[in-house]
Amino acid sequence: MAKSANFEIEQTTRTDTEVLLCVHSMAPEALEPFLRRLHEVLAGSSVTVALPEAGDGTLPSTPFHIIQYKPAATAATEWTLTAADYLNAYELAQECKAETVLLLGAEAQSLEPEALQRMIRSATQERCDLVLPRYALPARAGLVNSAILYPISRALFGAVPRFPLAIDLCFSARMGARLGAAAQRLSGPNYGEGLVWAVAEATVAGFSIAEVDVGTRELPPPSGQDLNSVLAQVTGSLFADVDAKAAFWQRARVARMRPVSEPTDAGVETPADEIRSMVEGFRMAYGNLAEIWSLVLPPQSLLGLKRLSAVPAESFVMADALWARIVYDFLLAYRLRTMNRGHLLGALTPLYLAWVASHLVQTAETRAFERHIESVAAAFEAEKPYLVSRWRWPDRFNP
Repeated sequence: MAKSANFEIEQTTRTDTEVLLCVHSMAPEALEPFLRRLHEVLAGSSVTVALPEAGDGTLPSTPFHIIQYKPAATAATEWTLTAADYLNAYELAQECKAETVLLLGAEAQSLEPEALQRMIRSATQERCDLVLPRYALPARAGLVNSAILYPISRALFGAVPRFPLAIDLCFSARMGARLGAAAQRLSGPNYGEGLVWAVAEATVAGFSIAEVDVGTRELPPPSGQDLNSVLAQVTGSLFADVDAKAAFWQRARVARMRPVSEPTDAGVETPADEIRSMVEGFRMAYGNLAEIWSLVLPPQSLLGLKRLSAVPAESFVMADALWARIVYDFLLAYRLRTMNRGHLLGALTPLYLAWVASHLVQTAETRAFERHIESVAAAFEAEKPYLVSRWRWPDRFNP
């Protein structure tokens, strides 16, 4: 594999290491304390730490062996890992002959070192190829993941990790090669911000996947991006990856059910005014976008949305099966280029916000947020034959 043009090791001679720790970015005042704490739990392990090149050239004081690298010019995203991050990690691992890579996203100092130790142990001692964290997020955080990413990953790839687009992950050398190859396909002057779907790559390759509870984690917000652009970027990337792997996921496979645990702040009050605002937004969108939705959705789904537009905010409930079919139909429309893909993904945003409103209404009394999300994922599994049928015969349900 060719090296990326922006990749350059700034310090170190070639050396073998057991674990390569790649830090995406971290404030200088947080970096040294974080590395000291991590060294306490990883003492005795051969660890090399790779850091983005500092503007002033200074290095943190730490017992770890430090190398620096120049990030790709396109790797400016903080809220998630991009293809450029994966490609840099793969090339650094080759340089260091690392057996295991721990890749940490922005603001990783909020993770407990013991949690990272468990992730490394799962990869090194239990020989798992891909280890993903399970974050303990607030009940209303990560809802794009809960509504779309996790249900699709579980239903189509039989993969149970709760956060398939986790911002931190640990992987073996052979998984790194797989991720590096996927990243290189997305890299370049115009594609450095592409997203790599590690869970799907591991599943298709037949590699082992593990999930480790890591507790709370502060996730960096998508600075300078609104919900519409973030949702379009994530779902567009996911839909493209699903399309590329269609021959794999159309074969039957079943995910095991996971034990359900609720967030620690499950007692949070449901914001009634915010729910009303989302419901009103959906009603307005129904009046403005019904014609566009009719190009994507079959009559039964359109009828379901029509009925939903007349439901008051306090009892606003979207059936899980309806939501699953909506997402699957948008996935199909993305594949068929039914319309401009930017317009298509933009038309999904008000439907997603309707799902969020429904999710909050359904869990207002019980606070069973995770149970509802598992119910949504089960609906995606149950509706998978619908997607397979439409994928193979897309004209069957045309209005």
